[in-house]
Amino acid sequence: MSDALDRQNYNLRDEIKAYWSARAATFDLSPGHEIFSEDERAAWHRLFLKHLGPGNGRAALDLASGTGVISHLLDDLGFKVQGLDWAEPMLERAREKARARGRTIRFDVGDAENTMEPDGRYDAVVTRHLVWTLVDPAAAFREWLRVLKPGGTLLVVDGDFVNTTALERLFSKLSVWGQRLRLVAAETAVGTPQMMETHRSILSRVHFSSGARAKDVATLLSDAGFAHVRIDTDLRDIHRSQAKNWNLFKGLARQSQHRYAIRATKP
Repeated sequence: MSDALDRQNYNLRDEIKAYWSARAATFDLSPGHEIFSEDERAAWHRLFLKHLGPGNGRAALDLASGTGVISHLLDDLGFKVQGLDWAEPMLERAREKARARGRTIRFDVGDAENTMEPDGRYDAVVTRHLVWTLVDPAAAFREWLRVLKPGGTLLVVDGDFVNTTALERLFSKLSVWGQRLRLVAAETAVGTPQMMETHRSILSRVHFSSGARAKDVATLLSDAGFAHVRIDTDLRDIHRSQAKNWNLFKGLARQSQHRYAIRATKP
């Protein structure tokens, strides 16, 4: 196959997969990805219990499971968890983490937009920071509806990573200046400038290139056939616990962002 044809066949979805494969090595170093305190773990548990209830052995699908952070939280609550991710390096770390912690979570290769899972298998489908990357969210949401049991619950945790508030921009600038002047702790580097540019390029071309606003996501979920769609923007406990692992201004910037959880039900 020619190089020209290879490049033609290498589409946006391939770029997204390659980007997250490259990020796997440093993914768990970032607050907001891995869990860094028991306070944060408890805050996530409260969010999941609020919207999903206790696991009691029910089947849960963690889409774009990455290194398994959300899968472990669901496992904590008694769900029988299946993690799916299309980045093998992420899955390798997820499986190793599960082995080290003595968990029985299963992690397999899978595409969140075309899971290949049977109809009506899961009581709950959970995603974190996936929706903003979707190339065709309408098709993905129909797929997630398909794999849920009647009465099953979808929980989306995401945010608008494009549009920033004036307050967030101010805190972000203060964080950068503080680090340059060594007045606040420096952030842990988790990627090269080239990877950051790749991230910006991908973000500019996905469906939610103008920002994944909660109301827009909720509308698409309703259009896909979900019922009882509810937006929850009260993630303060999670953000406050994460902020303890950043400098003051970075933590305040995080708390100023448009982040949310959306709960929806399959009729």
